Amino acid sequence: MKVKDTLNLGKTKFPMRGNLPVREVERQNEWEENKVYEQRQKLNEGKPSFVLHDGPPYANGNIHMGHAMNKISKDFIVRSKSMMGFRAPYVPGWDTHGLPIEQQLKKAGVDRKALSVAEFREMCRQYALKQVDKQ
Repeated sequence: MKVKDTLNLGKTKFPMRGNLPVREVERQNEWEENKVYEQRQKLNEGKPSFVLHDGPPYANGNIHMGHAMNKISKDFIVRSKSMMGFRAPYVPGWDTHGLPIEQQLKKAGVDRKALSVAEFREMCRQYALKQVDKQ
């Protein structure tokens, strides 16, 4: 006898498995086709604005749960404000330069002085893009 046969589970039409790798893509495509975000923004056109400028992706290292918590919190705030009647567009940040990236390359053994400025900048650029792709 299977354990599930011994449980008093409710009957539902929902599948037991979410199949998220497939269904998430389908849902995303559906939202894009139906312009769900754009429609949500139109509802609050002309109303007071609330803008939370989201920080840039973390291009100087791998993301972790703290980053997820940060993104989820900001998303929650912006969506809540939108539902409260504010014109609250999502405004992402973008910043993939600076000392933290240079420091990561140094940790990886890159000798900045052995490279031309252009070569080092390109290495920084490639490192930053690689980190952003992970996110």
